[in-house]
Amino acid sequence: MDLHALADFNLVATHGGFGRASRQAGRSKATLSRKVSELEASLGVRLIDRGSRTLRLTDEGRALHQRTQGPLAEIAEAREAVAAGVAEPRGKLRISAPIVLAHVLLPSAAAAFVAAYPQVEVEIVAEDRKTDPVEDDYDIVIRVDPAPDERLIGRRIIEDERLLVGPVGVKATLGHEEQAMPAVVHPVTADAVWEIETERGLCRLRPQVRLRLSSFLMVRDAVLAGAGVAIVPRMLVQKDLATGRLVLWGVQTGPKVEIWALQNSRRLTSSKIRAFLAALDGMDISGRVGSTAMGR
Repeated sequence: MDLHALADFNLVATHGGFGRASRQAGRSKATLSRKVSELEASLGVRLIDRGSRTLRLTDEGRALHQRTQGPLAEIAEAREAVAAGVAEPRGKLRISAPIVLAHVLLPSAAAAFVAAYPQVEVEIVAEDRKTDPVEDDYDIVIRVDPAPDERLIGRRIIEDERLLVGPVGVKATLGHEEQAMPAVVHPVTADAVWEIETERGLCRLRPQVRLRLSSFLMVRDAVLAGAGVAIVPRMLVQKDLATGRLVLWGVQTGPKVEIWALQNSRRLTSSKIRAFLAALDGMDISGRVGSTAMGR
């Protein structure tokens, strides 16, 4: 396969047309069209459906673009680094992260990272859906308690726990008997009964749901507004607890929450990814752990 023709195809696919790709690369549309046609001929498949005004990737073209744009970018990055005689991280780094982590911890780590590596542009997308680093074109995806996946490698960057918190002015009176309490719930905490470890021992609380909210940030704000108690990540409320804006009632039982930074196992780890993972290791949070293989 002609890598130059493949690079031209990915350029056209990325920019959605020969005209925009031509302006970006400073090369003629005829040259780009010829190189893509040569690639199609060598593969024996059509990669692009060419309309009078629109351009659309075929299924084969879309699959080829998704599988090769990352490795080609890494090859270009390595070539530039060798030519410059340095291994300085550079280029764009796309990261998908859960909303809470993206709001609470990543901004400061990312700010320190771009200050240290000014040739890297970082894009962080805050989303709670399960993203795929290949299909969604991410260099790093951060997940909470991910299932083992042989397509992904990475490291556990944080251990956290979920706390039962309440608004100021509501006295924490959990006892050994199961009791009901007005509550705000998130989908991952919407159990019929919450088991909570307190200073007095194990307690059981049945949430009387007042609000169901899709974001832990919303849950925290609702508790601050007095809507009820809630189970939330420690990282989200540790400042509120320290300043007395929220009251700690106890810790939810069960294993701690693991947060992982993952990448596609079929791609080489670029210098920018290695540098950003090192920055995540330096985040100031209790329970930080070192690197661990994902294929456990």
